[in-house]
Amino acid sequence: HTLDIVDCNAGDHHKAFATNFNPEINIREITQKGRYYEDGKWHETEPLSVHQALNYPNVGPRESYLMYHEELESLVKNYPTLRRARFWMTFGQEYLTHLRVMQNIGMTSIKPILYKGVEIVPIQFLKAVLPDPGELGENYTGETSIGCRIRGLKDGREQTYYVYNNCSHRAAYEETGAQGVS
Repeated sequence: HTLDIVDCNAGDHHKAFATNFNPEINIREITQKGRYYEDGKWHETEPLSVHQALNYPNVGPRESYLMYHEELESLVKNYPTLRRARFWMTFGQEYLTHLRVMQNIGMTSIKPILYKGVEIVPIQFLKAVLPDPGELGENYTGETSIGCRIRGLKDGREQTYYVYNNCSHRAAYEETGAQGVS
């Protein structure tokens, strides 16, 4: 029995770089080691080192990166027959390039530094200068596609299910005043 949670944002907020929710949390989540469950054990990978093209409904193929998401913990605990559980998320190359530059110059660090006699945390300063995720919705185009790819045995036969939801950023904004990832 296997589970792959797949998360694709195929939208465009028309900013050089922005995160869809709290930048500090988002950047730390992406830059931490990947983690997945297989054959009763947790396995770690270097950040963004495992990736593959996955096909998303109404979106098409997108490069998807293995990441750690905390819901995997409760899923493997509550579904003990799971042999493997993974979480995948898409990122564009421009986004990853900006992220690498910010890492290389120390802006994603959580270690306080002294700046003009004031102690600051670089990632908190970065959060202050990045676009507010709550204000991205108005000009967001495209859609999200998020789902679960589930494979296992049912009545002695192997079955595969793909349960997913696509959401238009425009429709989400018109209904809620926020973009589709919020």
